[in-house]
Amino acid sequence: MTDTGERTTSQTLTKESPGQDAEQGGTARRGGGDPATRGRTSIADGVVEKIAGLAARDVDGVHAMGGGLARTFGAVRDRVPGSSKSVTRGVKVEVGEVQTALDLEIVVEYGVPIADVAQDVRENVVTAVERMTGLEVVEVNIAVSDVKLPDDEDDEQPSRLQ
Repeated sequence: MTDTGERTTSQTLTKESPGQDAEQGGTARRGGGDPATRGRTSIADGVVEKIAGLAARDVDGVHAMGGGLARTFGAVRDRVPGSSKSVTRGVKVEVGEVQTALDLEIVVEYGVPIADVAQDVRENVVTAVERMTGLEVVEVNIAVSDVKLPDDEDDEQPSRLQ
């Protein structure tokens, strides 16, 4: 049989082992099956906490995250040179292999309907976490710990020091 230099599509897509000819049927496949099924992906709790914290803060009516004590310590820590603002404040998660559950503590602005803000936060967090991680969000519990009044002094004022 003469070799014309052409191969069928299936022969082109398989890798020949050294010393074996594709026409003799001696092809070797590396791995096996779908590459997406090779190995596991694990997502740390902190990753989900960051995604959820950012998604919750994006909702109109959310003034801050976390309870009073956590916000106080966070405000002090944020003023330390070289530190970064904590996006995970007020967020606790449990991450399994395919599911996650979240607990959020928020402060809402005075005058906004709390039930609407909570629903918007829940929808935004579920959408962001599921889209970015592929995990199924089984629950998002929201605790409203405070209401930011218009005349309240802001906990997170910039420092007067320069």
